[in-house]
Amino acid sequence: MNSKIRVGAVSYLNTKPLLYGIEHSDIINQIDLTCEYPAKIAEQLKSGDLDMALIPVAAIPGIPGANIVSNYGIASHGNVVSVAIFSQVPIEEITTVYLDYQSRTSVRLAQLLLERHWEKTVIFKPATEHYIDHINGTDAGVIIGDRALQQLHKFEYVYDLSAAWKAHTGLDFVFAAWVANKPLPDTFKTAFDNANAEGLQHIDTVIEQNHFPWYDLGTYYRENIQYLLDDNKKRGMDLFLNLIRS
Repeated sequence: MNSKIRVGAVSYLNTKPLLYGIEHSDIINQIDLTCEYPAKIAEQLKSGDLDMALIPVAAIPGIPGANIVSNYGIASHGNVVSVAIFSQVPIEEITTVYLDYQSRTSVRLAQLLLERHWEKTVIFKPATEHYIDHINGTDAGVIIGDRALQQLHKFEYVYDLSAAWKAHTGLDFVFAAWVANKPLPDTFKTAFDNANAEGLQHIDTVIEQNHFPWYDLGTYYRENIQYLLDDNKKRGMDLFLNLIRS
């Protein structure tokens, strides 16, 4: 490929270690990098405005020619902390759940777990921009990313969706993967993986560059988020994709 590869990534804190590796390696000279919220990045990959992107895994079935092109992504093997149902009442009392418009995967995961894990029937409402202000009483909401970390101490009940998935299936959960909508050179994919891996060697630097008083980023990057997509995570991803297809 002679032109630069158009690459999209989410603009949340959880991607910062991967982006650090990409931006501080030679791979940055081979790409045009765009950062946006997950659902928008997925739409741009689907429309062909991007060649590859770090997208919510729930969006993969809707991408023509989709293929996972990296061994790295955004995953968790327990509490992910930044993807949860927030409520002021126990889950047994929840009647309505606002669905965060920024990520399709988190929304589908919440719907699956409410049905299959908590065996709970609720009314789902699409979230508006300021929906967090309306989470009160029996109205709960799915909040993801940096905003979720900022809300941890503001709600009486926080139901971590990755932890619930682990309890329900015994498997890890993959929230996002690097996906291309066309074949890419093997040399590029290898170099891109190496850049991701290199970024994970500089987590202390990433923490220094991102002041965030609401949650300890050392814990977030080293314990809550898992970046290497090992076999357990791939099995979890396959199960999730099968469930949302059925």
